[in-house]
Amino acid sequence: MPPATITMRGRSAERTRLDDALRSARSGESAVLVLRGEAGIGKTTLLDYLAGSASGCRVARISGVESELELPFAALHQLCAPMFDLIEALPEPQKRALYITFGHTSGAAPDKFLVGLAVLSLLAEAAAARPLVCLIDDAQWLDESTLQVLGFVARRLLAESVLLVFAVRVPTGDELLAGIPALQLGGLTDDDARALLAAAHPGRLDSQVRDRIVAETHGNPLALLELSRTGAAELFGGFGLPASGTGDLVDRYVRRIGALPDPTRQLLLVAAADPTGDAAVLWRAGRALGLGPEDAAPAVADKLFEVGARVRFRHPLVRSAAYAAGSAEQRRTVHRALAGAVDADSERRVWHLAAATTGFDDEVADALADAARRAQARAGVAAAAALLQRSAGLTTDPAVRTERALSAAQAHLDAGAFDSAMSLLAGAEADATDELQRARVDLIRGRTERAARSGREAPVALLRAARRLEPLDIRLARHTYLDAWGAALVAGGSAQAGSDLAEVSRAARSAPEAPDGPAPSDDLLEGLATLVTDGAAAAGPRLRDAVSGFLGDDVPPEDFLRCGVLVANAALSLWDYDAWESASARHVTLARATGALAPLANALNVHRVIALWRGEVDRAVEFGLEEATVKEVTGTRRVSYGDLFLLAYRGHLAEAVPLIAAAAEEATARGEGLGLQITHRASALLHLGLGRYAEALDSARQAGTGNLGPFTAQALPDLVEAAVRSGATVTATEALARLTTYTAMEDSDWAAGLQARSRALVGEGAAAERGYTEAIERLGRTRLRFELARARLLYGEWLRRERRRGDARGQLKAAFEEFVAMGADGFAERARHERLATGEKVRKRTADTRGDLTPQEEQIARLARDGSTNVEIGTELYISARTVEWHLRKVFGKLGISSRRELREALQARAR
Repeated sequence: MPPATITMRGRSAERTRLDDALRSARSGESAVLVLRGEAGIGKTTLLDYLAGSASGCRVARISGVESELELPFAALHQLCAPMFDLIEALPEPQKRALYITFGHTSGAAPDKFLVGLAVLSLLAEAAAARPLVCLIDDAQWLDESTLQVLGFVARRLLAESVLLVFAVRVPTGDELLAGIPALQLGGLTDDDARALLAAAHPGRLDSQVRDRIVAETHGNPLALLELSRTGAAELFGGFGLPASGTGDLVDRYVRRIGALPDPTRQLLLVAAADPTGDAAVLWRAGRALGLGPEDAAPAVADKLFEVGARVRFRHPLVRSAAYAAGSAEQRRTVHRALAGAVDADSERRVWHLAAATTGFDDEVADALADAARRAQARAGVAAAAALLQRSAGLTTDPAVRTERALSAAQAHLDAGAFDSAMSLLAGAEADATDELQRARVDLIRGRTERAARSGREAPVALLRAARRLEPLDIRLARHTYLDAWGAALVAGGSAQAGSDLAEVSRAARSAPEAPDGPAPSDDLLEGLATLVTDGAAAAGPRLRDAVSGFLGDDVPPEDFLRCGVLVANAALSLWDYDAWESASARHVTLARATGALAPLANALNVHRVIALWRGEVDRAVEFGLEEATVKEVTGTRRVSYGDLFLLAYRGHLAEAVPLIAAAAEEATARGEGLGLQITHRASALLHLGLGRYAEALDSARQAGTGNLGPFTAQALPDLVEAAVRSGATVTATEALARLTTYTAMEDSDWAAGLQARSRALVGEGAAAERGYTEAIERLGRTRLRFELARARLLYGEWLRRERRRGDARGQLKAAFEEFVAMGADGFAERARHERLATGEKVRKRTADTRGDLTPQEEQIARLARDGSTNVEIGTELYISARTVEWHLRKVFGKLGISSRRELREALQARAR
């Protein structure tokens, strides 16, 4: 006999929070919430409450399934399927992206950002007629692709009348959907728990037994209910072992399922083995096994699951228990039936066949490998990894098995599943049939170490792999030396002994040349290594050849994607701004075009710094918004160097100091010597702008220590300035001498300008003035507005101290206006004080004079001013058209205008 329905007990605060969120959606403002709690704590019940409260709203509800983690976009398809009739209303690129993603048409895998924007637009379209309530249960079991897209959507919902609520089991999903408003669910209070037990159990409970159960379950509602239904004699009489966790609950479900008729147990096993919850698939597979709807009745009556348009288990633990209750042979039989019940050409059919297979089966292994390629084309890296991994396990030939295991390991690495990659590499190492495969194991292991920890361990592993590859595949070995050089640069002074940048550079230079002749990557490797071992002058020719080669038309796109940051570093070493910008721009363009999100995050980081040095803070902010989106989608948590320099530019001490300090702690913990160097340089720039020269000197000394190639060189002019202003003459002179060795480049106005500026700081009289004028002339030929403005500031300060106030005012005014235009508030304030000292009256910059538009509002306003429609703006910024409209209303209010036609004049007036 099924247990009586139990009324919800307690949770008044949680229900109020959900009521408020639903009220927001009804009033036209989106709301997003994550319910977090352990299994059985009541997340699903609260979702039931919300669904029951959403009268007049459209409700879409799905649940993640653990066995479906390997299938890209499976859960997203489940959520969006009822809204497919609205896809035609979307812009053509978004519409096509969804059709390809959901397998309705063929084509190149769409960019995940475009898929996210398309889903955002689809939800907005669905909410146009009436508010939309989306309930996502067991989000910890969503496939990675779906989770990335829904996380993307959740952070961009604003004015769409959509309520999006996730339920996440902890600790399994502790880190999922970070940054989204959350509601942590604990156990019921003791009084509510006792009341729940009393309502669930028809007999009288012994008070001591009752209180023990409440304490042992920590008020977990599901545990309380399940324990109450297993029998008073065993539990409430105190004669059985107490339930202590999820494992015991599964065991109890297994026993309940075991008491059902054999056909019912088999039907439950079919339902548990199918990750889609498609009722049609259940009945087709059931018919093949001689099962029908009548066999579901006992399980439905026992409230273990329900079957409507979809199959729904009462709780994921019931699904787990239903699968665990079957024997290995029964599970294989069910998977064979399911393979015959799904589309003949689908990846899921192959997956079921593999689950039904024991031992080796090359035919199924080949099919899995083909399915992995299809999954990869649909941006399912994690799915491809799982399919390749299973393919390797079914492959007879050890050599082919190892190749597939290596491919699976690389795919797991790309997907961020580092433990899985390492586990596969252990098996591949044991199965490897030749030395080359064993060396490739070392290579992927080193890359995984770098991706997982990004610090001190990676260089030694990659260096060992490169040396091992030398006699086997010199071309691959030289590529690996480039990997090792990049890893050693990032590790900096934190690298393990024998694998620092100098050691890697010496090893790379001693490697044999490739037999197929020199390629741009060879010039890049030789040039970067020589830069460290012999200095800038010796490295110049090979670095120039490398940059020229990569910026030509003969380098394959995949090589540029892999080496793009190093090519930009080579151009930076040459003090060639145009090549630096071109290399970075090409890297960004290629990464965007191919959807290579991990390279795109790095490329945008470099591109932001370039924009800052060009004085285009607005562009740097725009790139930062995109970089943040990429990092959000990929799960990257590394601090952005562009963020650090932007903090230094803006000069807001109270905001910048703790953020830079936190970044330094993170870099130290991860063993990222380069990251630590960047934080020191950002700190030096921050304090220089504010005229805090003692603090600047301390940071600049640390940034200018060691030899990190172009990054050390870039810090030396700051060290010269801070040392001179602090009276540390010897330090300034030594820094200038070191800078001279780094700037020994021909035809570089950038290098010559910084050297002349630094020389002027150390010099006196006519020699100092010649240095300043040369610096302004040289830097004036470049696009480096920030460095030019700093030269004018320093020259103006020198002129004032020489009592040439009239000449000083011209330089200081030009510097001040440049800093103001760039948003370099710290340096602007320093220039303002200097102008006051010359007798000028200069208005202090305040929050009002800077304006109050947020970076995103500024970006939307500029795009609208330039004629972009709301849909076009939303496509570029990955937000919905309705959110664009909402932002524009705020922009109009802040600028005191009422239409787009007034934007141009209002923005010009604001700039003035």
